[in-house]
Amino acid sequence: MSTYDKVKPLYKEIKEYRQYFHQHPETAFEEYNTSDFIAKKLESFGLDIHRGLAKTGVVATLKVGLSDKKIALRADMDALDMQEYSDLEYKSKYDGKMHGCGHDGHMAMLLGAAKYLSQTRNFDGTVYFIFQPAEEIKGGAKKMIEDGLFKEFPADSVWGMHNFHGFDVGEFAIKSGAMMASFDTFEMEIIGVGCHAGMPHLGKDPIVGSAQVINALQTIVSRNSDPLDAVVVSITQIQGGSTWNVIPRSVTLRGTFRCLKKQTQKQTREAIEKITTATTQALGLEVNIEFNPQNLAYPVTLNSDKETKIAQEVAINLAGEQNVNTSFPPSMGAEDFSIMLEEKPGCYIWVGNGAIKNNCVLHNSQYDFNDEALVWGISYWVDLTQKLLEV
Repeated sequence: MSTYDKVKPLYKEIKEYRQYFHQHPETAFEEYNTSDFIAKKLESFGLDIHRGLAKTGVVATLKVGLSDKKIALRADMDALDMQEYSDLEYKSKYDGKMHGCGHDGHMAMLLGAAKYLSQTRNFDGTVYFIFQPAEEIKGGAKKMIEDGLFKEFPADSVWGMHNFHGFDVGEFAIKSGAMMASFDTFEMEIIGVGCHAGMPHLGKDPIVGSAQVINALQTIVSRNSDPLDAVVVSITQIQGGSTWNVIPRSVTLRGTFRCLKKQTQKQTREAIEKITTATTQALGLEVNIEFNPQNLAYPVTLNSDKETKIAQEVAINLAGEQNVNTSFPPSMGAEDFSIMLEEKPGCYIWVGNGAIKNNCVLHNSQYDFNDEALVWGISYWVDLTQKLLEV
């Protein structure tokens, strides 16, 4: 009997967990109700619970047998600051908050694995189930580590999972090396001289200057970077001006850049600074640039070779070789699980969420985790644990 068939009886219960999470989304470091729900379920499974790392984090420990081997399985908990536009029966109850990235499914799958493993106990060693807050932008992984995650729970390796659109349910995507891009933020204030909108020659217009900067920054990708080396530079916020007839003193631009190599990350940062400074000087403007304000930065998500091979073997045994993709391009999205992978060897994988329908992808206001993927994710966690902590 396959692990999938053994886990399948849990489906109805775990589906209820997932839809509860979807209906009650909580954003970074505010996952109080979510962590309460998770802790109560884990306690009911008979696991030892630790709470409070990174404010709302939950870590459960399940030790079986005498082995000193220890592994950590991680799920992220937070929702996004965005409005949900769907007709789901279990749509978000909270305006401006939504599980638009499938973290509701991640939590449910890890809870399902914790329940199954606590019942069957068919392994020898220790499993740490990590429920991490604040993956979206706020760096909850870093905060958990700073609060002593791997000192209190000294795992030998750490493992992560994310649902992904465009891969069929029952399909896994697993590769060594770069899985997801680095993530750096920047904020720049372009400073000019304010004046009357009808007399622009008496001022120095930071709005026109910001337009020139935005256009010039696009040459980093098109002309400054190796075409075979992935880089994305995006301006995501523009703030300036207060009324119709006043050219403002300053404009603020914010954005991100993403790379797949550390050296490219360094070069891109230098290029942003150089291009912005030169462009504003040519226009008689000043600029102040701050990189990674509020310490908002994630490294490249890098899977280690040994652990990736194990993950691929587990997924192939579970789903069949034809359903394990090992040659896909990495995503230019970012993931703070990368910070855990800098501390411990491990592997981060994607589990298929089904075909893309009506352009509905991650971070879309109608995105919904596919409940049909739940049993696949739970089964992977179970088989991975039993492989790593073999009796």
